[in-house]
Amino acid sequence: MKPIAVIRHSPTEGPGHFATFLGQHALPWNLIRIDAGDSVPASPDEFSGLCLMGGPMSVNDKLAWIPPLLTLIRQMMAADKPVIGHCLGGQLMSRALGGIVSSNPVKEIGWAPVRVIDSPLAREWLGNTLEFESFHWHGETFSIPDGATRILESAACANQAFVLGKHLGMQCHVEMKREMIQTWCESGAEEIRDANPADSVQTPAEMGIDIDRRLSALSRHAELLYTKWIQGLSRT
Repeated sequence: MKPIAVIRHSPTEGPGHFATFLGQHALPWNLIRIDAGDSVPASPDEFSGLCLMGGPMSVNDKLAWIPPLLTLIRQMMAADKPVIGHCLGGQLMSRALGGIVSSNPVKEIGWAPVRVIDSPLAREWLGNTLEFESFHWHGETFSIPDGATRILESAACANQAFVLGKHLGMQCHVEMKREMIQTWCESGAEEIRDANPADSVQTPAEMGIDIDRRLSALSRHAELLYTKWIQGLSRT
């Protein structure tokens, strides 16, 4: 089986629990470090699927790697190879599909529940789950692309995830691990200070409350999504 391409846009925003999940299922993957100068793959031919991680930049920034990455997303989809996006990754997917990325009404930083839209498609991806607590760190949001279906929402952000066939774009961060949260709180301390007080923004201390239980529950729900997603991988 060909490896899954995992695109990292920032050194602190690696694949986290997604990598753990792939290891548990003996699925090969290659890390492509955009932040370290790696080139965007020119073709989908060498990969079975594509995973896009988060990052502090905007899809609307004039960055040289964004246009070829949007092209790769469209090429993967045209080749019927599944794409999954986390936060910035979900925004890139929306843009590649003709959607718009714009400012969210508020910043959303920290733990907050996401609600599962009551639809047959959402049940395919999340079973009987009605709601779960996810991690968030974003100030922008994507529109739902034509033909896609919204499956998650939160109080602060209406579009938390969409599905289009075997492809899943998420605004929320389901891939989190403890060390990632700690690192983000350190690197994002100024952003947190500037955003507070806000109901949708937590302090590092608030994010750390009961963190092991929260992460364990989040990983279980992430695995529901990931399990459905890997069913679409190309096995040739």
